[in-house]
Amino acid sequence: MRLHTLKPAAGSTKSRKRIGRGQGSGRGGTSTKGHKGAKSRSGYKTKFGFEGGQMPLQRRVPKFGFKSPNRIEVKPVNLDDLQKLSEKLSVSDITVETLVDNNIIKKNDTVKILGKGTVTSKINVTAHAISASAKEAIESSGGSVNIV
Repeated sequence: MRLHTLKPAAGSTKSRKRIGRGQGSGRGGTSTKGHKGAKSRSGYKTKFGFEGGQMPLQRRVPKFGFKSPNRIEVKPVNLDDLQKLSEKLSVSDITVETLVDNNIIKKNDTVKILGKGTVTSKINVTAHAISASAKEAIESSGGSVNIV
């Protein structure tokens, strides 16, 4: 072992230069924070979106429209989807559980049956909501509609 072959143990040295450790370190004095002002002080924090007193973007941009906090989002399912499902499973009763089992809707979704497509076979549908045209189409093919 010779002095010129010695190396520090792996992981014992850091590659970044430490700041605020005196003038001789090259990064003393202001410790890379510049002179004066709030950002140079310890404990400095700013509000999210604060732009130094300038009107923030969130307040500069015009706002329009309305979203009701009480809206109920429904998952639409069309008549042609019900027809395909009844043919595939060869069943006449289609419930919310049937739709969940076949990955058409998720477990907690509210489902509404809409009138796109046609129903050729007699199917009995149980759903949370249904449009007037879908109800009329299902009942004209001999089926029935139940609201949960």
